[in-house]
Amino acid sequence: MAGQTRMSAKNTSVVVIDVQEKLTAKIPGAAEMIRNIGFLLDAAHILEIPAHATEQYPQGLGPTVPELARRFPSRLAKLGFSCCANPKVVETLRTSARPNVLLTGIEAHVCVLHSALDLLALGFHVFLAVDAIASLHGFEGDREVALERLQQAGCIPVTTVTALFEWIGGADHPSFKLISGLVHERMQQMPTAGQISNGHG
Repeated sequence: MAGQTRMSAKNTSVVVIDVQEKLTAKIPGAAEMIRNIGFLLDAAHILEIPAHATEQYPQGLGPTVPELARRFPSRLAKLGFSCCANPKVVETLRTSARPNVLLTGIEAHVCVLHSALDLLALGFHVFLAVDAIASLHGFEGDREVALERLQQAGCIPVTTVTALFEWIGGADHPSFKLISGLVHERMQQMPTAGQISNGHG
């Protein structure tokens, strides 16, 4: 990982793992995760960062949720847990010649874990958008263990906001104002501390 601990808009791709209707219905805080992923994808679009989405057995688990599906003209189906189970994913990432991959999606301890480990084995540098990665209700502890294991394996944890500012690198970036505007808009959508403490968040 030496020399590859930082992302930029020119060296990174985004992969959204299996954010599908029948899965998100069982995810605690799914709406927040989906907003974070959408926020990330909007920034990626501004910065011309390629983004890809996978679906685990869509015939049974349904399509990607509408809020994210509209951002992807097509999604890649798979049966294996890893995104690399679909050869087109690896082919697309290699063709882009971008060494860094930022992962988001579900579930942390299954499909995200398998995807990250396979991408590491293939020589990619893997970043984890931890506020855009979740597990089903009852498996929150598995999520934390999976993220810790992946960090020990060489993945780098970030938040969605950290990723955005890392991509642009400074206020002199031509898209700085657009990205800052997205961040401000996202802050406006977040519940206040009072709402959270009162259970309305």
